[in-house]
Amino acid sequence: MADEVPNIALNNGVEMPSIGLGVFQTPPDETRSAVAAALDTGYRHIDTAAAYGNEGEVGEAVHASKGGRAAVFLETKIWISDYGYDETLHAFDKSAGKLGVDQIDLLILHQALPSDFGKTLEAYQALETLLRDGKVRAIGVSNFMVEHLTNLLDVAEVVPAVNQIEVHPYFQQPEVQAFNAEHGIVTQAWSPIGGITFYREGAHTSTLEDPTIVKIAKSHAKSPAQVMLGWHLQEGRSVIPKSTKPRRIAENFDVFDFELTTDEVAAIDGLDTGQRGGPEPDAITLESFGREIPEA
Repeated sequence: MADEVPNIALNNGVEMPSIGLGVFQTPPDETRSAVAAALDTGYRHIDTAAAYGNEGEVGEAVHASKGGRAAVFLETKIWISDYGYDETLHAFDKSAGKLGVDQIDLLILHQALPSDFGKTLEAYQALETLLRDGKVRAIGVSNFMVEHLTNLLDVAEVVPAVNQIEVHPYFQQPEVQAFNAEHGIVTQAWSPIGGITFYREGAHTSTLEDPTIVKIAKSHAKSPAQVMLGWHLQEGRSVIPKSTKPRRIAENFDVFDFELTTDEVAAIDGLDTGQRGGPEPDAITLESFGREIPEA
């Protein structure tokens, strides 16, 4: 089944499975079973983060799986509390230790830190060093807006391979996506199906109940979630859906046997509300969001 997952080629030639399991807000014990279910289903890409507090459980599930570490593309993120050159090098050691690996496939900065962008740049320089030393296979960023990317590219030696941002039918960030594409950066969608917390203004329906999406889903005998994931994949994005339910994990993976028409893709493109669900990237400060990341 693993062979059925199309890969996305990153800008340094590394191949990344186009769909991964996300474990944001997944409690440690549930993380172990969710990752095990995903790997049994055929997922080969797991996305975690130092700030999630569950890297250890991700590592345990990966090492216990049939294919073991070699079969899995591991992605994790450095939290803002560990920005700075030496701090970020040490943050790699913490994450690698918890994951039980010597090398991480994709290591990204979790947020820009606009209030201290110098520290953000130092953190990225540390990622470049880790890449050069072979400790990571690819590096990138998350929740970086055009201004952050522009300032980063002014000094970076390595163009980020990935920018993981909030993208779903109700919030599409076309400017960021266009900038990513122009610079060979893969857009990776977190909250790719919008979840239940993203509502159209004046209405109480989530993306999963959106009439346009429901209609398209019926015509393909697929679920609304599957249609949204298919939409992302057809537009060239990497997707990180999250679930702890084995049935849902399997459903989210069963998205490679149908194709949306040009009109269907355009209809979903037309649902953008411009309303962000996650935190405002420019509002991220150490005072509000800083938290200590424990040692391995």
